[in-house]
Amino acid sequence: MKNNMIAGTNYIGKSTRRVDGIKKVTGQAPYIAEFNPADLVHGYVINSRIAKGKITSIHREKALKVPGVREIFTHENVPLEVKIDSDYTDPLSPPGSPFRPLYDDKILYNGQPIALIVADTFETAAFAAGLVEVEYEEEDHGEVDLKKNLEQATHEDVPDPAEPRGNAEDAFEDSESKIEAEYYQPREYHNPMEPFASVASWNEEEGSFSIYDKIQGVSSSQGYIAGIFNLEKEKVRVISPFIGGAFGSGLRPQYQLFFAAMASKALKLPVKVVMTRTQMFTFGHRPACLQRVKLSADKTGKLTSIQHEAFSETSKFEKFNETIVDWSGLMYECENVKLDYQLVPLDVYTPMDMRAPGGSTGIFALECAMDELAIETGIDPLELRLINYAEKDQNENKPFSSKELKACYQRAAEKFGWQNRKPEPRSNKQGNKLVGYGMATGVWEAMQQKSSAKAILTAGGKLTVSSGTADIGTGTYTIMSQIAAEMLGISLENVEFKLGDSTLPEAPIEGGSWTASSVGSAVKLVCSKLQETIFAMAAQTNTDIFENKLIENAVFSNGEISVGNSTAIPYVEIIKAAGKKSIEVEVNSEPEDDRSNYSCYSHSCVMVEVHVDEDTGMISVPRVVNAIAGGKILNPKTAESQIIGGVAWGIGMALEEEGMMDSRNGRIMNANLAEYHVAVHADVQEIDVIFVEEQDDIVNPLGAKGLGELGIVGVASAISNALYNATGKRVRELPFTLDKVL
Repeated sequence: MKNNMIAGTNYIGKSTRRVDGIKKVTGQAPYIAEFNPADLVHGYVINSRIAKGKITSIHREKALKVPGVREIFTHENVPLEVKIDSDYTDPLSPPGSPFRPLYDDKILYNGQPIALIVADTFETAAFAAGLVEVEYEEEDHGEVDLKKNLEQATHEDVPDPAEPRGNAEDAFEDSESKIEAEYYQPREYHNPMEPFASVASWNEEEGSFSIYDKIQGVSSSQGYIAGIFNLEKEKVRVISPFIGGAFGSGLRPQYQLFFAAMASKALKLPVKVVMTRTQMFTFGHRPACLQRVKLSADKTGKLTSIQHEAFSETSKFEKFNETIVDWSGLMYECENVKLDYQLVPLDVYTPMDMRAPGGSTGIFALECAMDELAIETGIDPLELRLINYAEKDQNENKPFSSKELKACYQRAAEKFGWQNRKPEPRSNKQGNKLVGYGMATGVWEAMQQKSSAKAILTAGGKLTVSSGTADIGTGTYTIMSQIAAEMLGISLENVEFKLGDSTLPEAPIEGGSWTASSVGSAVKLVCSKLQETIFAMAAQTNTDIFENKLIENAVFSNGEISVGNSTAIPYVEIIKAAGKKSIEVEVNSEPEDDRSNYSCYSHSCVMVEVHVDEDTGMISVPRVVNAIAGGKILNPKTAESQIIGGVAWGIGMALEEEGMMDSRNGRIMNANLAEYHVAVHADVQEIDVIFVEEQDDIVNPLGAKGLGELGIVGVASAISNALYNATGKRVRELPFTLDKVL
């Protein structure tokens, strides 16, 4: 809906501090593990120590004798109802059969949850867990290494990538300049600050659940529990007001939710289950991926062919898919393109979406390969990208709804000082440090999903807008409040936005950078409907002012409505004159029809400076510039925070993050934050974020494209390219640790 009515309070596009910020910094924002209903008991999960086989016996006797232990649930005594006619799917279930905790004695992967101890305190449950003895019949340790199992790769249940065009093989062979390279990314783990937690309460009399759950969309957990226990969705209420980070790990319900709900229903007590940090490594992750890229160009640097194939891991019970290779057919103009994507089923848990899923992986390989081609052709890496700039989406043969990538290149180069780059490796030094400059292009889909919202304006002048979305730290509370305040022309202090409750209007899972465009469009639409209601009510009680007047000429400002030069009438007077305490409207919003005729993406240009100690090989990234074209920036303050967070993660991806698995037993060896390294303060130094102005009237009613994913895309590639510029050594396997550099 294109809204032409005038609002007089300007909040959209302004840097605004988080409306929930004070609650967070003062500890008043309740996270899931902090909810403690009366008579609460605590669950502690026991995990498998083998990768493949079956349980032959579980000895519970010693643990059951511990004072305070209520019950120990295993596959032998789990309630039968969760095995019969139960549906364990969720909105993001990939093809296959979702994991079902305690379903039988089979072990599918190392770390699989195999028992739950419920006790009066967490400490008692954790202590008793150490007394449970499990015996296994272990099969061959299983297939857990991607590189060693490439012969198992399959196209089964894998969506076809973009259609090939031209003849990439022949064009490659006939070209003057060509490169061929293999890139590898290990598995990575989300590691948000808040571990996964659920607090479930079963109401026997009503036959319903009340659940607090860490999840990126309450409707996801609601449908999951309803399916397992054969309940109507209305019988499952899920609440999730604050989330301490998730990055995709909360897109699907995790196993602690099943255990809390199952135990609560069986024991008829509220049950809390909180994962330990080690258990945070026992479910989804960014999958390991091996990529092979071939690029060729003519003597002018014009691409003559692109070939990109990827092999990514999945579990043997589900086929997890990502969009990894399609970016290579989208990013640059090229008439000869061939893409291929295959999955390698392993004895591991199903991977999950992780910030910029597929994009950060595929762009890593493509943008490193583009830098290698630039070296091969002797063309500046920025110039090579401009030579091959794509004016349309060749994958789908559609125009872009908007694309200001050239402006990103220009603004980033100016701010960074790209003209000072020395193309010869090892030619730029500061003392004993080798200095390198590198760049990469970033891209992410600008998507919009169906969403609903409700608005209530009271006779006291307070506006409450609600939608069942989430806020994983992105600023959803704030952005939605800004949109509502501007549309109704009232102060931000008089607006409250509610989210994270399955009783609210349904919204999509918060992920994919689509929340601002999806829920924000619903909030704008519901406030437009509220404007119409206010106008209609005002016309009934103030005919002398509004007679023969059009709503398009109405001004909504300072909590009042006026038309032309008429006297402004406060909303509170209109509502009271109508004899009401409040007015309420609810809407459903979905993408407009003409959107499907365009390709909608946000873009970026990342430039980095890398320092490498010539003696030790120690790498640091003192400077990053990230220029973003993301449509309308709704709140520059929270938007900048999103990009900085993405860049920090990109630095960690490039230099540190690596899930190390012992291939003998399928166990993650560094399942803790002491040995699984992430970027810390010393690793993240100067980050400049530039927002390039971009007008897009097609992408959605707000013109906003989303930013959460885009910030990480291209960062690891740019660091890789800068590392080569500094040292002359091309490292093609993440992370770039000292041993690989030396």
